[in-house]
Amino acid sequence: MIILMGLQASGKSTFYRTHFAATHEHVSKDLLLKSKNKSKVQIQAEYIERALQEQRSVVVDNTNATIQDRMSLIDSGRRYEATIIGYYFQPDISSSRKHNKLRTGKALVPEKAIFITAHKFTPPSYDEGFDRLYYVRIAENSTVEKPEWEIKGIPQ
Repeated sequence: MIILMGLQASGKSTFYRTHFAATHEHVSKDLLLKSKNKSKVQIQAEYIERALQEQRSVVVDNTNATIQDRMSLIDSGRRYEATIIGYYFQPDISSSRKHNKLRTGKALVPEKAIFITAHKFTPPSYDEGFDRLYYVRIAENSTVEKPEWEIKGIPQ
């Protein structure tokens, strides 16, 4: 199980497409349809549970900004003895705002949402139950169409 963590418009979904689309199921609350009977959190949990039951690798692509957001994901992974890997897109409000302005339709988030998420963001730690953690950021020379990624392991 891979858990992506970062502000809106930080590159998480693009990172999924360039690194894991061929090998991992993509689960994102942004892609889920609302239900009369269930919240998006419940629907997401069902998708993750199903993938893990069927021993399929899964990427959870949300902001996952707080320890509480990540706790239920990590608990689900542990129930199925999954390796839990986190990719932490360090908050960069300026960059997220810039990338957000390039979005259209439902992908465009209100700017205040980026600030709210940044305010509540708690960096991940191994104490939460991660097996491996990585810092991720889009390289300076990168383009939106073809991003280059800088990935560094976070020591335990």
